[in-house]
Amino acid sequence: KRLDADPSPCLDDTPRKARQLFPTLHLTVSTNIMPLVKLFARSNLKKTVPLPRLQEKLCGIWGTKPSTTKLMLFRCEDWTDESFQEDVYVDIRAYGKAERTREFVLDGMKDIQKAFAEEDLIANVRLETYEGERYFHVPPTSDAK
Repeated sequence: KRLDADPSPCLDDTPRKARQLFPTLHLTVSTNIMPLVKLFARSNLKKTVPLPRLQEKLCGIWGTKPSTTKLMLFRCEDWTDESFQEDVYVDIRAYGKAERTREFVLDGMKDIQKAFAEEDLIANVRLETYEGERYFHVPPTSDAK
C-alpha cells in the first residue's frame, strides 16, 4: 500500500515507514537518509528542469527531507536513443531492504514520472538498490572551507 503524500511533504513528521525508503550510512555519529538522484538532460533541452520543485515532490513521494535529498542535474551532449524519447533520465541509488518490496518501489517510480510530467517533462526512471554494508560516504568536514 502506498503512503499518501503529506501536505507538508518534506518536514520531519512524514511517516516513518516512508522515510525508511532511502537510509544510508554516513561515517558520522548518526545514520541519515540521503537518496542520490542524478538527472541527465540533453544540453539542447529547451524546457526548464526546476530542481527545487522536483526535490520537494520527491521528498513527498519518499518521505524524505530536502537536507538529505540531493538532486544533481547533468547536461549531456547526446545519448543513444532507446525509443523512449525522454526529456530527463532519472538515476536513483537507494538502500535495499526487505520491506521495500518491488511493488512499493515501482509505485514510487511511477509517482516520480508523474511529478516530472507535472513539470512538462518526460522522465525515464531507473532505481538501483544496494546493500548498506557496502556503502560508504565521507562528507566534507565543517573546517574544510
